[in-house]
Amino acid sequence: MFNEQEKKALYDVIYKRRDVRTFLSKSIPSDVLQRVLEAGHHAPSVGFMQPWNFILVKDGNLKKKLAWAAEKERKALSIHYEGEKANQFLELKVEGIKEAPVTICVTCDPTRGGSHVLGRNSIPETDILSTACAIQNMWLASCVEGLALGWVSFYKKNDVRDILSIPPHVDPVALLSIGYTEDYPSSPILEEAKWEKRRELEGLIFEDTWGNKK
Repeated sequence: MFNEQEKKALYDVIYKRRDVRTFLSKSIPSDVLQRVLEAGHHAPSVGFMQPWNFILVKDGNLKKKLAWAAEKERKALSIHYEGEKANQFLELKVEGIKEAPVTICVTCDPTRGGSHVLGRNSIPETDILSTACAIQNMWLASCVEGLALGWVSFYKKNDVRDILSIPPHVDPVALLSIGYTEDYPSSPILEEAKWEKRRELEGLIFEDTWGNKK
């Protein structure tokens, strides 16, 4: 199905993709942004429920409010760390919402498809998992388009619902800031900051039963 060059390109983008926090104000061509959204919309979803929506936030005032929600939560979370770890956490740049030309709020509607959706009947979380697949597709598409994407994960969902007028039953799963950057890291930001290091794959593989090493 795919030749060696095509297979290499796929693995290259998987390994190169990064979570980015620093953006240029340069606008994104509409056709490029559309391709990123199309990639998200073509993600696999359990029961073909397609539970996502994409809210494109370009308004400066709204972006400021979203940045406020993220910063408020970051400060609240800092109490879980002590000493140098707390200082390191507060020094981390966790979002670039105000700098990026667009922030995309990816939502999940748990009611889409009705009360009996294949897969979700047994495992309700499959709608969120499907939405995560869409986000990953967007991340990979952004990378090949020369764009940077950052997943903002610090906020209270009700703050985001209020700011973006999202209905109470709809889950704002992710805020994705997207744009061009001059600082695309060669390794994960938290790894560069020595916050954590990548685990060895060998230690994460079991055979047949939990804990049974190959």
